[in-house]
Amino acid sequence: MTLAAMAAPISWRRLLHSVYSPALAGVFTRISDRLFRARDRRGGSSVLLLAPLLAKAETAPDCAPDTPRNLHANFRWMTEHVPAFRVNGEQIHVISSPDQFYQTLKARIRTAKRRVVLASLYLGTGPLEQDLVDCLEEALESSPAASDLRVSVLLDYTRGSRGRINSRTMLLPLLRRFDSRMRVSLYHSPDLRGLLRLLAPPRFNETVGVQHIKVYLFDDSLVISGANLSESYFSNRQDRYVLLEDCGQLADFFSELVEAVGDVSLQLGSDDSVAMGDGMVHPYRGDRRDFSTAASKRIMAVMDAARVRQRLSQPSHQELDTWVFPLVQMKPLGIQVDQQVTQRLLRDADPDSTVYLTSGYFNLTRAYMRLVLGTGADYHILTASPQVNGFFGAKGLAGAIPDAYTHIARQFYQRVRQLGQQGRIRLREYHRPQWTFHAKGLWYYLYGQDRPCLTLIGSPNFGYRSVHRDLEAQIAIVTENERLQEQLREEQEMLYRRSSEVSQSTFEQPDRYVKLWVKLVTPFIKNFF
Repeated sequence: MTLAAMAAPISWRRLLHSVYSPALAGVFTRISDRLFRARDRRGGSSVLLLAPLLAKAETAPDCAPDTPRNLHANFRWMTEHVPAFRVNGEQIHVISSPDQFYQTLKARIRTAKRRVVLASLYLGTGPLEQDLVDCLEEALESSPAASDLRVSVLLDYTRGSRGRINSRTMLLPLLRRFDSRMRVSLYHSPDLRGLLRLLAPPRFNETVGVQHIKVYLFDDSLVISGANLSESYFSNRQDRYVLLEDCGQLADFFSELVEAVGDVSLQLGSDDSVAMGDGMVHPYRGDRRDFSTAASKRIMAVMDAARVRQRLSQPSHQELDTWVFPLVQMKPLGIQVDQQVTQRLLRDADPDSTVYLTSGYFNLTRAYMRLVLGTGADYHILTASPQVNGFFGAKGLAGAIPDAYTHIARQFYQRVRQLGQQGRIRLREYHRPQWTFHAKGLWYYLYGQDRPCLTLIGSPNFGYRSVHRDLEAQIAIVTENERLQEQLREEQEMLYRRSSEVSQSTFEQPDRYVKLWVKLVTPFIKNFF
């Protein structure tokens, strides 16, 4: 196949996409597919098609000194926002099940020699969580008193303090025994203050904003996930998880990031008291602007220091075929890196590409929704069916949340139909008896390719809360490693295999009936869940 032949469908589709409305562009996109896709698949080489993605590119005059040399221009722009860590794709392993995730955590804790860093929304209080705490205790006990092993735990204050037995009480015995080698930080949103903090009851106060980062780090290896440290996430709550082994620089970065968030959080004492560190602005007693400014400065210093180190030390090994970009979103602190990168990824998605996007809670922001509806890429969006929604069967108002998500999904689907985009944008629902669904992220496929070259994985849900209220972190992995690409493809297919496509008849089923009051309040409350 000649380069001209490869470029033909791309140029036609880009021309049509720039001229016509989203609806018309979608129609001509499908026509273009039929004309050119079969020919490209017959004659195309996977090597040739991968070459444009990560081929060696000349460094442009305006590129930053730390720009990775072999990164394709479509993704090299990320280095304008965040550091880029080059690793060997063989060091990255996709974890597929909650039990495998749980066993990995325990095994890595037991073998850690220098550091264990756990960042999560909360730690549960059941037997499985207690076993995890016991692993921490054994690791601390088995190392000499003067050992370098340190344990740092970052949780959310409101979620971690819920109930008489909670995350704090689970960790207090360790704090009392190993106070010089253990740190427990409880992030408190600066927006939960004054009368709101005084009057908002437990659970409802968590809607204001929480620490939502999920990073689990052991020496120089780490797990990035959307899963919390709780029994359901260890047994029958499907999420996503990726293990990055022996990635020292990346592990250092996330260790420093969690430490920075911990520095601006309340510190748990061995007597269950909480206090801010010396010289730190209090999140709800101090001035709101002063706290956010100080916290942003502390956290962004981690990002800046990583980029400086990369300028001084650039790996040049040919076997480093994968790039990892850490993306942080902390809108209450004025940090919006993940939002900026995600929006550009969606906006620049090539009309010939395919994006698989999943969220346990389908509630796209208006900006993300506009980009999905207005670009030319094919989208397969996976979300939880009402029965596998984490709020299904909950008591009180929380029990209506699955219906609210149904209402939001129906509005989105109707908008897709109005624009004539059903062939380009497909909405799917995950089904699995006795399970819940919490997976989020995306997989990006180049045109004509059967394996993804990019994935986003971490804590964000692509919704209003993730963008505006909570502290979030994920990574963008760009890889030309075929084994890793195959793992990512298998992960995506495994999740989508348990799904069904949404159609108009889906919303006409009796169990999809949404009460009028839920429809009326959804526009006002959807920014809180």
